[in-house]
Amino acid sequence: ALPKRILLIFGLAITMVIVPALPATVAIDPASGAGLLILIQQVLIGIGMGFSMRLVFTAVDMAGNLISMQMGLGFATAYDPTSAGQTGVISELLGLLTLLLFMSINGHLMIIATLVQSFTVLPLADPRLAAANWWNLANTGAQIFSSGLLLSLPIVVALLISNLAMAVLSRAAPQLNLMAIGFPLTITLGFAALAIGMAHLSGPLQQLFDQGLTAMLGEWVRR
Repeated sequence: ALPKRILLIFGLAITMVIVPALPATVAIDPASGAGLLILIQQVLIGIGMGFSMRLVFTAVDMAGNLISMQMGLGFATAYDPTSAGQTGVISELLGLLTLLLFMSINGHLMIIATLVQSFTVLPLADPRLAAANWWNLANTGAQIFSSGLLLSLPIVVALLISNLAMAVLSRAAPQLNLMAIGFPLTITLGFAALAIGMAHLSGPLQQLFDQGLTAMLGEWVRR
């Protein structure tokens, strides 16, 4: 969501900070063919690491979208500057809470530490990038998205039970106008379940963060 110039400044600042902590490497001419191949390799590794961590927040967005649809708030959207698009209000709420929790546990510092560690796990000019590495990255994405589904499952199940109860009620008392009472009832129950679940949300989110941080290096070192 930041301007490209600010992102470039942040990238250069992080580079200047972590370069003294990196292990010694063999001198490589950046203008040579080998230097160009190493540059492409490092860019691919950086994209994979960033994608692994981004999946965590995308999984939370998916959980929020599932909850929004079950609550009947699928039409209520808000502008998300991160994705430059419209997202559900529940997704926006969960995304902000996830970001605040991530910053409160110094997650940004953990990412920088993992970045520094990557130069030890995968030294420059290490030819270990193979198809299996990208397959491991795809498997990591599937695992994190399944965790996002489990994150929304308690609220989704509670709303599903309430919808089934209203369906039975409509058969028992056809004179009731469920369109008038069902919609506000579903929203109320959804927010009540969400409020109860907030007290237990930190544990699953920290597990997601651990999965994302582990995946930043895990897909490159697993065999």
